[in-house]
Amino acid sequence: MKYLFAFFSLSLAALAFAHDTWVQTNANFVRVGDAIYVDLMLGNHGNDHRDFKLAGKVDPSTVTLDVVDPLGTKVDLKPSLADQGMGAKEGYHTGKFVAEKAGLYAVVQTSDRVVSYAPTRSIKSAKAFFVATPSLDRPSADNPGFDRIYGHAFELVPLANPVTPMGAGQRMKVKLLYKGQPLAGTKISFIPRGVTLKDGVDERYERITDSEGVVQFDLNDANLYLIVAHHADDGAGEGYTSTKYSATLTIWVPAICACCGE
Repeated sequence: MKYLFAFFSLSLAALAFAHDTWVQTNANFVRVGDAIYVDLMLGNHGNDHRDFKLAGKVDPSTVTLDVVDPLGTKVDLKPSLADQGMGAKEGYHTGKFVAEKAGLYAVVQTSDRVVSYAPTRSIKSAKAFFVATPSLDRPSADNPGFDRIYGHAFELVPLANPVTPMGAGQRMKVKLLYKGQPLAGTKISFIPRGVTLKDGVDERYERITDSEGVVQFDLNDANLYLIVAHHADDGAGEGYTSTKYSATLTIWVPAICACCGE
């Protein structure tokens, strides 16, 4: 009996310490024709994703990773990925992309697989954004496309431009979609890099979606923010008895808005 209990406890631990992915760029602005680097990250979110800490490394063969240009054309970034870790479970992957058009670009990552440690299906989506501009001195604030819906099963959609204008003190609004419909009553975390959120609901950095699936949050810290949402249902299928969802969105918040100089 004690061995059965030990096995059950380990199984619960494995379920609790599920992992999420996110993508981040080394900058939020580049000149047209310059390169930007995209990092594909994996974090240990057994603490309900309270921080930026890494745990393991994404196997690129199990995910999609695209850069969507200002015209909506997708470019597969996986062929350019380079492993930045010494071991199989260490570090992360980075891909280089050259922005040849002016405007807003989206980095979009998805995965959908039955995990090996439990009969659970894991569906993930991740986004990040950057702008390519002819001049870094005073980029245009008019960069549409940030609110494009990609049809993910679980998706965070920014309702305010996450790049232009953006600076410390800006208010960010996002909508959470579950199977294409707004998801109310769900916690969304806004995590500044270097901060670990409190257990439970950290009122400093977390909000609950309203009836339209929307939250808003003042990005007061000049930092890289990781926005995270989770959900689970009893959806079952071949090889799994439940489904877990995660959606992430990363946003660079500069101290001074590049477009308005404030």
